[in-house]
Amino acid sequence: MNRPLVLSLVAALATGAGAAETPRDAEALKHFVHQDCGSCHGLSLKGGLGPDIRAKALEHYDPEVLREVILGGIPGTAMPPWRPLLTDPEIDWIVDYLMTGEE
Repeated sequence: MNRPLVLSLVAALATGAGAAETPRDAEALKHFVHQDCGSCHGLSLKGGLGPDIRAKALEHYDPEVLREVILGGIPGTAMPPWRPLLTDPEIDWIVDYLMTGEE
């Protein structure tokens, strides 16, 4: 993962922690999911180092569980915690996007 690229993308996305009700740039978040999450989960999100994260593969998960995985990562694995880099509305958008496959 290219940490400076991630940080610059997240900085461009950030609206301030909890400052906004909705993410400012859904297209940038979609790009973030496919590029940054896709670096482990595959660019089409079908799986790679990490598992398939398309809507069909996630349908049995509670959205709150997925949200907590994104926020806190999974210790002992390559899944990083995104809590320091994404706002709550951005994480909510990502969870919805992953769970539905829609923007």
